[in-house]
Amino acid sequence: MNSSFWKAGHPPTLLAAFLYFDLSFMVWYLLGPLAVQIATDLQLSTQQRSMMVATPILAGAILRLILGYFADRYSPKTAGIVAQCVVIAGLAVAWLAGVKTYEQTLLLGVCLGFAGASFAVALPLASQWYPPQHQGKAMGIAGAGNSGTVFAALFAPALAKAFGWSNVFGFALIPLVITLALFILCARNAPSRPAPKKLADYARALGDPDSWWFMFFYSVTFGGFLGLASTLPGYFHDQYQLDPVMAGYYTAACVFGGSMMRPLGGALADRVGGIKALLVLYVAAGICIALVGFHLASSFAALALFVGAMLCLGAGNGSVFQLVPQRFNKEIGAMTGLVGMAGGVGGFALTAGLGAIKQMTGDYQAGLWLFAGLCLLAWFGLFGVKRRWRTTWGSVGLTAARV
Repeated sequence: MNSSFWKAGHPPTLLAAFLYFDLSFMVWYLLGPLAVQIATDLQLSTQQRSMMVATPILAGAILRLILGYFADRYSPKTAGIVAQCVVIAGLAVAWLAGVKTYEQTLLLGVCLGFAGASFAVALPLASQWYPPQHQGKAMGIAGAGNSGTVFAALFAPALAKAFGWSNVFGFALIPLVITLALFILCARNAPSRPAPKKLADYARALGDPDSWWFMFFYSVTFGGFLGLASTLPGYFHDQYQLDPVMAGYYTAACVFGGSMMRPLGGALADRVGGIKALLVLYVAAGICIALVGFHLASSFAALALFVGAMLCLGAGNGSVFQLVPQRFNKEIGAMTGLVGMAGGVGGFALTAGLGAIKQMTGDYQAGLWLFAGLCLLAWFGLFGVKRRWRTTWGSVGLTAARV
């Protein structure tokens, strides 16, 4: 990245947004790597296990819209502090009082949803500091906080094996408290923040067909990334009989690739255009997922294809959010919440859907092929609307997005 990027905005805020997002994603995803161990101790069915993992995703999706409105009306920094305090309180109660029933896992999942809502804080906080030509890189760096899923996948199962899964909630509090302190000290709201939006502005945004397209595109890229990340520990355990720790390592390899590709996807979109990047990425991801569905005998082959799919989906996340500020510069707060919510809903649908299909059929095949079909549907949708965008986007957006 050239020096003009670092001079264009506020690097301490960008770093604070990244760390806040990173640790929030770590705890939002925490139940995924622990799912096998929790389900074994609480005697949960496959469908209950998937719902336990999917609940934070759905809660985060809904809360993103609420927190996005709060960030837009007050400030992203204030919204971030409030959300982080709720997450810390929820984890502290779960650690000290324990989680003993399926219903309590769902309640914990709702609390962890506030961590998932961090999306509506970190991205506007970073985006509002940077001009259009640097949006892809800025949003990519802030959004790379989804790498927190890697830490959860790597360390949570091993810590649970050594100390018990309830104590993992206590360990998670340490970096969360430190990150909250750094966020308070380093993050600054941009001086040129858009005027607060009313609820009617959100309704008007939904009246624009482009908003629905962006919500769908992100529900496939981010929803696919998050849904697979949440499902893979159970998938590798069920399909290849890997123990929870090894399944966590396999999953960490997948989510690491997807997380690291988000900023690269934003930079790629800055260079060639978000639309061109997405058209390639959707096809590649769909092919990888479809091939995994053919009952591969080797877990390494499945791992390689999942890594390929996650690389494409991670880059797709950065590409989508390179386009959003170009199209909705004045409505970035509302659209960040709406698009982020759609991504979370997509992740919930994929996680819960794969679990339900596995429960009913005894296999993940139909669910994987269905998701591969959605990737191709997104390709056709994007290809179809890009021509209309050439006549509806403003000149600045056309130039930066290369529509």
